[in-house]
Amino acid sequence: MSRRIVNPPELVPPIGFAHAVVAGGTVYLGGQTALDAEGRVVAGGIVEQFTRALENVLISLRAAGGEPSDLVNVTIFLTDVDDYLAHGKAIGRVWRELAGIEYPAMAGIGITRLWQPEALVEIQAIAHIDR
Repeated sequence: MSRRIVNPPELVPPIGFAHAVVAGGTVYLGGQTALDAEGRVVAGGIVEQFTRALENVLISLRAAGGEPSDLVNVTIFLTDVDDYLAHGKAIGRVWRELAGIEYPAMAGIGITRLWQPEALVEIQAIAHIDR
């Protein structure tokens, strides 16, 4: 089976990882925090950071040839689960606006910190492209 590395030019160039790897019909999407194009975590709270992190995941997915409806598994790493829950309705709206209403299998995992100390959320995903 062949594999293809995908590093979209819209995202910060990765060092030591790939933004996405396509193997067969599966796209493995590397964890994305709320980094902007200059490599800074966006200002604001959990909703703003969730929005940017999801946008970054979807940029990688589209560059790999997929669409949000191709997502089959999403893992959300959170530094403050209570903050995420408190903003759940707004986060749900963001998901529906960016990814639609075809929900993949999902998990939310509380952690102590992320690679960038100011990051509140990281999203990692797997998609299957069957076309």
